[in-house]
Amino acid sequence: MSFELTGRRVFGLFALGFGTIIAVNVTLAVNAVRTFPGLEVANSYVASQHFDADRTAQQALGWEAVAKVEDGALRVELTDAEGRPVAPAALTVTVGRPTTDRDDRVMAMASEGVVRVAPMPEGGGAWLVRIDAEAMDGTAFHARRIVAAERAG
Repeated sequence: MSFELTGRRVFGLFALGFGTIIAVNVTLAVNAVRTFPGLEVANSYVASQHFDADRTAQQALGWEAVAKVEDGALRVELTDAEGRPVAPAALTVTVGRPTTDRDDRVMAMASEGVVRVAPMPEGGGAWLVRIDAEAMDGTAFHARRIVAAERAG
C-alpha cells in the first residue's frame, strides 16, 4: 500500500493544525472577556482628575484596614496611625472573587467590639474584600484585601 503526499494533503494538514490553534485561542479569548468585569470607573479621565487629592486625603487619615477569615467569618478592623480602633461614619464591605464580579455581595457587618464581622460566602479559595469607609469629616477611605477561605467539609 503506497501513500502519496500531495499538495492538497499538505494543505489539509496545515489547515487542520492552524484551525485547531485558532479555535482554541478564540475560545480562550471569549471566556477571558466574558468573565472579566473590566470596568472600574465610568469615566477614567474624570476619576484621574481627583485621584491625587483623594489619595492624599486618605493617607492623611493614617488608617489601616485588616481583613481576615476565621472560623467561617470575615473579620474587618480599621485602625488609625497609632493602632487605635476607628469607628467610621459609614462602612461598606463587598466580598467577591478577584477575577470576576459575578459573586460580588455587600456584606451585612455586625459589630463585635472594634471588629466588624459577617459570615463568609460558601466556597474556599481566594476572595477579594473591598472596604469603603467614610471618616467623620467626610474623607473617603478605600482598601482592597485578598483573603483565603478554606473549603467547607
